[in-house]
Amino acid sequence: MNQMGKERSGASCIFERFYTIFARSFLDLFMRLFIILFPLLFLNPEMNSYSFKEEQMVFTRVREAYANKEKVVVKTLAEHSISRDSLRIYLRAFKTEKKIELWAKNISDSSFIQIKEFSICEISGSIGPKRRIRDLQVPEGFYHISDLNPYSKYYLSMQINYPNASDSIRGVRGHLGNLIFIHGGCESSGCIAMTDDRIKELFVYCIEAYNSGQEKIDMTIFPAKLNDNVYSGLASRYSRNKDEISLWADLKKSYDLFEQTKVPPTVKFLPDGTHEVNKPITIRKQQGADSLIFRYKPRPLPARSSLVLPSEGLKRVQTN
Repeated sequence: MNQMGKERSGASCIFERFYTIFARSFLDLFMRLFIILFPLLFLNPEMNSYSFKEEQMVFTRVREAYANKEKVVVKTLAEHSISRDSLRIYLRAFKTEKKIELWAKNISDSSFIQIKEFSICEISGSIGPKRRIRDLQVPEGFYHISDLNPYSKYYLSMQINYPNASDSIRGVRGHLGNLIFIHGGCESSGCIAMTDDRIKELFVYCIEAYNSGQEKIDMTIFPAKLNDNVYSGLASRYSRNKDEISLWADLKKSYDLFEQTKVPPTVKFLPDGTHEVNKPITIRKQQGADSLIFRYKPRPLPARSSLVLPSEGLKRVQTN
């Protein structure tokens, strides 16, 4: 019995030593993790976040654009009493005239003013919407800028969200095409080319607008400036083209409303590919808030940001 007691005592002693070593090791590991992780509980998660502009400035061509165009942009905004910290912009493109109008306002302003007009260097196709891949047509209708690409084949580019809901209904299903851009250079195969120099400036305006909190930059693309004479001429000349006439009627209403109010109208895409175009709804809000309801439901500002990684940018092929 004494021998068995000694054996049990020895086993207990070994177990106790093992347990002590394990407990100490576990406690040591726990304390190390605690010391490392505890300070993180008190860090503000926003401390390490970057602004949209800071994210874009990692790209060489964006830095070049700012070096060449920032002073011009700041001066133009100041001349129109618009702060870069509350900038909101809207774009209108006219295919016949080969122009892009840049309209801007402060968040608290009730309407936009035109601050710039850019000449388009090259635009392929003719008037009329884009309905299929490789038709070389530049889209017409209601769009927004969906991405910024600092690695474009044409220096810098801004993607348009073609096909939109109307294009998807009225275009050739499965063969709509995509990757429509506003870009530098002077070559077009369905895109809007406006030279490297002009795209630098427009790119800076877009970054400044996103950086100040704009969630979506709307763009309306017209066949031409649709005053009454031009529109009646198009309606007469293309009277048999129901697709074009239907779209141009919606664009004409949008054109007229904007000319009257200097605010983009509300646009609803309908099941047949047409649009319901109405005056923007103006409401009163607290000072500093947006004074208008725009046509798209807001979404959180990117961490999306249109931050394009080098590998993504280099893989892009513009197929029109």
